[in-house]
Formats: sequence, structure tokens, C-alpha cells
Amino acid sequence: MIKPRAILLLHCPDRQGIITDVTGFITHNHGNIVDLDQHVDRIDERLFMRIEWDLDGFSIPREHINEAVDQQLGIRYDMHSRVYFSDEKPRMAIFVSKMSHCLYDLLARYRAGEWEVEIPCIVSNHEDLRYVAEQFGIPYHVWSISPDKSNRAEVENAEMELLRSNRVNFVVLARYMQLISDEMISCYPHNIINIHHSFLPAFKGARPYHQAFDRGVKIIGATSHYVTRDLDAGPIIEQDVVRISHKDTPDSLVRKGRDLEKIVLSRAVTKHIERKILTYKNRTIVFG
Repeated sequence: MIKPRAILLLHCPDRQGIITDVTGFITHNHGNIVDLDQHVDRIDERLFMRIEWDLDGFSIPREHINEAVDQQLGIRYDMHSRVYFSDEKPRMAIFVSKMSHCLYDLLARYRAGEWEVEIPCIVSNHEDLRYVAEQFGIPYHVWSISPDKSNRAEVENAEMELLRSNRVNFVVLARYMQLISDEMISCYPHNIINIHHSFLPAFKGARPYHQAFDRGVKIIGATSHYVTRDLDAGPIIEQDVVRISHKDTPDSLVRKGRDLEKIVLSRAVTKHIERKILTYKNRTIVFG
């Protein structure tokens, strides 16, 4: 079995000696560094870093590592940092509406053991995909917002209580066709992941792939991003495209688009679970 490791994600104004002091902090406390990746943004003159080390023999108790980083490094370098642990599985809730392609892909990867993650619940505004949740033995909860939005606050309160009671760390919107409230976004900053086609804003509304066919597009794409209060404008985690030709039909565009959505969303979720994403302003630094 792989021994537990600590993962430190940080960013701070760039200056001489930071990497030396960060690695020195770990080695001085008898930690064995197993992975290090760093990037300096020359425009903002800011250092971004991910460093991982074995906890076996580390002299600082794990419950005090965050505090020690703040005291010994954070204050000196005006550093924003967070320590995670490889043996603490994040808990992921999935929100879904009627389309099943992303949900099936997420659950298949989960059951296959690709991710070190727990999925305690699935939330929907429709009953349509309950059978999928039952196939994987995951509780499925349905709340529908009325057309006049009169029960919106009640529904959102119930959803938030479900997330709290299940100790959910992050949420994946697997083609969930409802707006997320500002309250939920503020409770899960940079911890709600969305997926959509990359036609926005050119092809808004219903049947975007049919609109793309009518315009004779040559490339379609998908984008996964963190959700912010600005609709579909949060920090982008992952994107990809696929070529389209005159031989494609609206149906083949839909198939290709949905395949792409699954792949792009799973890549984003993987990076999030592996603690390989740093956000700064409205951008992400995604480590390899």
C-alpha cells in the first residue's frame, strides 16, 4: 500500500529563496519529497507551487502542518496555502437533470476505482435518472423548483442541508440544468465543477448542436470550469475540441459533443481530486 502523503498547494508573490525555504521546511522535518511542480507567472510576478511528500517519519503531526506552514512560511512570503492528505478521500456530490451521459461516465470511473473519492449522494430536479443511481447503490434525491420559483429557497435549503449532513467537499454538475444559488457558491468556492459545450455565447438556448450544424461549424468543443456568480464565466479547468466535416449530421454532432463533454468533465474532476489545481483571480494553474 502507498504510504500517506501530504500535498501542499501555494501561491505568493515571487521572490528569491521561496522554493529553497519550502523544500527546507519539509526536509528539516524529515519529510521525503516525492513530487514538486512550480510555475512563475511573469505578468503578475507570482509563484504557484505544488509539492508532495511522505508523511512517514515527518516530525510535525498532520493536524498541525497547516498551522506550521502559515507560521514558518506564510507570514514571511505573504503566502496563500493549503495542505491536503492523500489518505483523506474527498466527498463528491453529483447534480444531474435528465441527460445521463456524464453521470454514467462519472459513476463508471468511480466503480472502476480510478478515483480516490466517495460519492455519498446524487441530486436531481427530475426523477428520470433514479434508475442509474440505483444501479450503483447511491442515494438519489429529487427537488424540483416550481415554475414561479416560489419554493426556490426551500429547495436550496434542503440541498445545502443534504450536502452538510453528508460532509460533501465538492459538487459536480453533470449537465444539471438549474442555476446554482449564490449561497451554495459561497459555501463551495472553487469546489463546484460544471461542464458545457463551447458554443457559448454563439449558440445559446435549446439544441445548440443543431444550431452549429445549421452554421456549418468545423470544430465543436467542451469546457469544464469552476462555478462562480458570473454564469459560465468561472475559472476554466479543462477544454477540448473535435473536428467536424460536411459528412456530419445533427445527430453525429450530438454524439461527438456528448463524448467530448464526458472526457473533459472527467479530466477536470481527476485534477480536482488529485489536488492539482490552483485558482488565482479568474484563472487556474493546472499541474501535470
